[in-house]
Amino acid sequence: MEHGGEGGGFLHALEMSAVGEAMRQSLMLYPTVETLHIMGFSILVGSIVAFDLRVLGFGRGIPLEAAARLLLRVAWLGFSIAVPMGLLLFVTEATSIAENPSFQVKMGLIVLAGLNMILFHFGPWRSVSSWANGVAPGAARNGALVSMGLWLGVLAGGRLIAYF
Repeated sequence: MEHGGEGGGFLHALEMSAVGEAMRQSLMLYPTVETLHIMGFSILVGSIVAFDLRVLGFGRGIPLEAAARLLLRVAWLGFSIAVPMGLLLFVTEATSIAENPSFQVKMGLIVLAGLNMILFHFGPWRSVSSWANGVAPGAARNGALVSMGLWLGVLAGGRLIAYF
């Protein structure tokens, strides 16, 4: 594959960096990094979906605040694995990946998911201690549904990068 198309100087420089070259040249580095990225993202999205399902009313025997404390830590663990591995994958073909519509959708959905998380945290979550019997109000349930949709869209977008 030809590298460094018309994507601009910065993306071309990333791609042609020692890291980009190493990622492309090593027989095992790229698949190892890709596997770690998928594992990190699975941990991240799995913990978010588990929390969202709890907000929606599944597992009512588990207190919401306890679920949040545990699952937030797990989500950050997944995030701390997925992001650096994703950056390493990006560096391999930065110019073409940046132009890939599936990558652009994935990044856009990640931004929207982050905004949804902020809205949830500073909105309905602020009153979690007053939720009767741990039953989330409509705004919280709507936020959980939006969250699940966005994160599942991120997964789909990431998977489709290889096809566009």
